[in-house]
Amino acid sequence: MKRYLFISVIFLFMFYKQSTSQIIPLYPGEIPTGPLEPGEDPNAYTGKDIPTLEVFSPKPEVFIPTLEVYMPERHKSNRSAIIIFPGGSYGGLAYQEEGSDIGILFAKQGITAFVVKYRVPVGYRLLESPFPLSGNRYLVPLQDAQQAIKRVRMNAAVWHLDTNKIGVMGFSAGGHLASSLGTHFQQAYIPNEENTNLRPDFMILIYPLISMKSELTDPLSRFFLLGENQSPERIRFFSNEEQVTADTPPTLLMHAEDDRLVKVENSIVFYQALIKHRVPAEMHLYPRGGHGFVLSLPPEEWMQPILLWMKKNGWAKHEYINPRNIAYEKIHYH
Repeated sequence: MKRYLFISVIFLFMFYKQSTSQIIPLYPGEIPTGPLEPGEDPNAYTGKDIPTLEVFSPKPEVFIPTLEVYMPERHKSNRSAIIIFPGGSYGGLAYQEEGSDIGILFAKQGITAFVVKYRVPVGYRLLESPFPLSGNRYLVPLQDAQQAIKRVRMNAAVWHLDTNKIGVMGFSAGGHLASSLGTHFQQAYIPNEENTNLRPDFMILIYPLISMKSELTDPLSRFFLLGENQSPERIRFFSNEEQVTADTPPTLLMHAEDDRLVKVENSIVFYQALIKHRVPAEMHLYPRGGHGFVLSLPPEEWMQPILLWMKKNGWAKHEYINPRNIAYEKIHYH
């Protein structure tokens, strides 16, 4: 393990010097799999009754999860980091629109960004995976989320980060995953012999799915995450508005009131839970914009409030810089 960490540090340092993006495996060794429930038949999934599958074609191509790193110029870095989880209804990933494009924006603002290509449970139900999982897969995205923050914290010195300035950002179902990380960090679902802190220092949730309750959730996302066994216990476990405590990280929420895919009430109930437990929270509600408004609005309209909130809390120090005025070379390293 120590030998791997040494090689990893040297590898990351070499590419940090180039000030470009890099892609690294999320796990240094064996990729953990979802738990097998007591008495569960791992081949019991029928694949039937998938809601609205005819209008949603899942792209479950993520069998080997990765971490893509976007580093600012060294002299502009403020030692803060943001770990980004793209959306996709837990059936695929809007990786560029809500991932790599966002990572570039943050790097231009002096914030190191990490985009997580996490596994989605539906992929292991509908396709034959080269790395098949046993049993129920509902914890697999959370495993990847915990591994992402662990990897970033353990290598903070390599990326010149402050370990107390590592936050998460999620869009739609990625917002549910980010909020799951922020409300379930007490229990490690990955090997963590180092006892690395898995709690994000802050959360930025953009039109997030929060609840698995039928009156609030997106049925497709719930089905893809929980599968056919949607027990009351599992629904409550992933209804993150019920998992908020006084230790939940400070949170910024953004949502459009006319969102027809993920109801704005998801953000509202989470905000209310944060306030109830005296967790610092801020919420921006837009009258129009629909679901996925970051794809249609100019970045300055939604990035400026984010950066201002981060600056007020000590996680950013630079004013908003128009990304159109800065070139950023994106190079993938495999």
